[in-house]
Amino acid sequence: MRLILSLVLIAAALPAATAIHCGKLLEVRTGELIPNATILVDGRTIRQAGANVVAPAGAARIDLSQSTCLPGLIDVHVHLTDEPRYSGYEGLGVSVPRQTVTGVKNARATLLAGFTVARNVGASGFSDVALRDGINDGDIEGPRLYVSGPPLGITGGHCDDNLLAPEFHFREEGVADGPWAARAKVRENIKYGADLIKVCASGGVMSKGDQPGTPQYSLEELQAIAAEAHKLGRKTAAHAHGAQSIKDAIRAGIDSVEHSSLIDEEGIALARQHGTFLVFDIYNDDYILAEGAKAGMLSESIEKEKQVGKLQRENFRKAYLAGAKIAFGTDAGVYPHGDNWKQFPIMVEWGMKPIEAIRSATTEAADLLGIGDKAGAIEPGRWADVIAVAGNPLEDISVLGRVHFVMKEGQVYRDDETSHHRH
Repeated sequence: MRLILSLVLIAAALPAATAIHCGKLLEVRTGELIPNATILVDGRTIRQAGANVVAPAGAARIDLSQSTCLPGLIDVHVHLTDEPRYSGYEGLGVSVPRQTVTGVKNARATLLAGFTVARNVGASGFSDVALRDGINDGDIEGPRLYVSGPPLGITGGHCDDNLLAPEFHFREEGVADGPWAARAKVRENIKYGADLIKVCASGGVMSKGDQPGTPQYSLEELQAIAAEAHKLGRKTAAHAHGAQSIKDAIRAGIDSVEHSSLIDEEGIALARQHGTFLVFDIYNDDYILAEGAKAGMLSESIEKEKQVGKLQRENFRKAYLAGAKIAFGTDAGVYPHGDNWKQFPIMVEWGMKPIEAIRSATTEAADLLGIGDKAGAIEPGRWADVIAVAGNPLEDISVLGRVHFVMKEGQVYRDDETSHHRH
């Protein structure tokens, strides 16, 4: 009798199901908009979704009957602990604890913009690990994070800091030269909590004294990094603008190539052959050229962006038309966080259909992160990550910039339409 009473008390304490009533539900795999659909949420996961779902008695109800519901979005290339104003010499005065506080603010802005999952590729002092753990523990609000810790790079390369004079003898935490030193750095990052390994295979735009198109890590070093990371159960991402570095990264077994600006036809063919994801951050060119100087970016960086920005967009279109796998990544931190959605219209302008741009930030991004069975679609058994917009994103992709409802793993973080009330 006591056992039965205990079970009754436990059942009474469990949260009731929640029924979300959607005017339309976007089925991202087929591109179908299902009218008058219901999403039944059980705790943190989706139990059912579709037009003929019947809510059980006692279920809480959320009325989104004037809105389009779609899965929470995923950005696979963010820097939550960075801000545009931390660019150039201004960034030298920002401590790791201050970057972490900045990350708290930016994580919340990213979540409220409808991005319920994000991959943070590069942060000082394992500040992104602290951010991820704070979110997972419920101390702060933000997307579910997958984090790299300090990115690996060569001495004087894109992931080193070349702003200080020689007498300071400064080098970034992730600097490692040679295959075995790089393997040791992979082990160290994983020791301190990294979910993945980020490497800088080529020069970059935002760094001083290098060129985006020049190789930095050698093929041998990249092979060592990829092998060590995979052996320890972690994926890898390579910053690579230059054509040779992109091909080296793919041949080395890197899982995703970031930026991909100067990719050539051979590189696109290799990406297809190896199933490597390409990530093109094609919005931030607009921000860098319009606002970079005011934000304190180096004039050298702005000039480099002028050289690669349009080429990157043209190569994005080539890679897309060739059938390469493309995941949505924006380099947020170079531009203000929360504006991640601004990349969607650029992707459509340069060739993608709206549903394909949305898939790049849902099913494709989830596959890259290895969570295709948990995120990226509103389907039974997946996390209850649901956002809503007024309007039809398949007709006007820019409505993704006006997200008014955000649920992450069954918890509502945003619901700012007064007509959308719970019963």
